[in-house]
Amino acid sequence: MRTIRNGELHEFIPWYDTDGNEINASDGGIIYVDGVYHWYGLQLRDLPMGGKGTGGQTTTTGVAMYASTDLVNWKYEGIILACSDDPSSELYAPMRFERPKIVRNPKTGKFVLWCHFVKYPGDHGDTPGTAEAGVAVCDTINGQYEWKGACRPIDDLGLVRDNTVYQDKNGDAYYIYDRQVGKDRCLHIVKLSEDYLSMSDEYRRLDVCFWREAAAVVWHDGYYFMITSDLTSWDFNQAKYFRAKDLFGPWEDMGDPCIDDADRQTFHSQTTYIFKVEGKEDTYIHMAERHNVQSFLHCSYIWLPITFHADHTLSLSYQKEWDIDQ
Repeated sequence: MRTIRNGELHEFIPWYDTDGNEINASDGGIIYVDGVYHWYGLQLRDLPMGGKGTGGQTTTTGVAMYASTDLVNWKYEGIILACSDDPSSELYAPMRFERPKIVRNPKTGKFVLWCHFVKYPGDHGDTPGTAEAGVAVCDTINGQYEWKGACRPIDDLGLVRDNTVYQDKNGDAYYIYDRQVGKDRCLHIVKLSEDYLSMSDEYRRLDVCFWREAAAVVWHDGYYFMITSDLTSWDFNQAKYFRAKDLFGPWEDMGDPCIDDADRQTFHSQTTYIFKVEGKEDTYIHMAERHNVQSFLHCSYIWLPITFHADHTLSLSYQKEWDIDQ
């Protein structure tokens, strides 16, 4: 059996690697390469929330990676994108490679990581370096990623907040992010360049996705589905999902995907990513995180199977534990 244990709705359940250490991979994702799942995310600190580099929501190490063949037993592979201890470096810590997402370019064979980049001391802002899209690249999935720099998609006015990357069936990839201009915040989707290392000039504002963040996208039976979060900082809130026939839309508001979520707080978690279970037809896992603002090292990871319905809708039901193979 391959059992996923999420615990009770209000619990922070630790997940451990094969060395017995707590898994520390915040707001990342899963990529499957040559028979191995690789789970990556920002390595956070055993500190409460705080500003000016004092908070556990920032990192002094970087993006960590773990490997597994069964989605249950995870071996620590180390830091793949490291911070710097050089004050003159763009990556000087504490800082953030927030919500990192990795895709493999089928033409170049390289692995490309995009993130929401926030320079030292890791506080969100509107000045250069505090609200950017950052990119790094590597020849191997678990090697040392080379930092290629940061930018603001579309124009310099649009601040970058939460982001994800989605790779379409034809190999094209898209950067989807919460773009902020003044008090206006709305999800935008930008097609990446052919090598995935920069932004193209093809983009859309997704008007129906106003005031949303933490997007995760999956394609199923002719539709793209995108699960998102409201904007309430670290507080839990009600999820909402959208569907479309084309990534550039139009997108349709489908409401809350969570079934029997009495508190309407996405089962006390926030969406992180969606990935497919290899060898299992139509089996997709919705990754979410239960952020622990008292100690970011001890966040919980909430994994739930997505149920797709015949009317081209989807839903999530909370399970304290469940078996991947059933």
